[in-house]
Amino acid sequence: MARSNRRVVPESRQMLDQMKYEIAAEFGLNVGYGQNALAGADTEFGSELGAVSDHSYGQYKGWGHLTSRENGSVGGEITKRLIGQAEKQLL
Repeated sequence: MARSNRRVVPESRQMLDQMKYEIAAEFGLNVGYGQNALAGADTEFGSELGAVSDHSYGQYKGWGHLTSRENGSVGGEITKRLIGQAEKQLL
């Protein structure tokens, strides 16, 4: 059976993208303000909130320059927060 990345709720895309950029900022990951970045993403204090790795991020935009570990940590944190929100709704 083929794996599908279709969203059950297509309207969730914007919220998930915003969450992704906010978490990246909290972790101190510079993903730039390219066409994929959200104009309203709050990344002003990102480097102060999280530890920045040894990369020189200034010239990069987007997610391609990050390591798999860095990208995975953002995805893992999204999952953790979504599960937490769902658990709160069940209680």
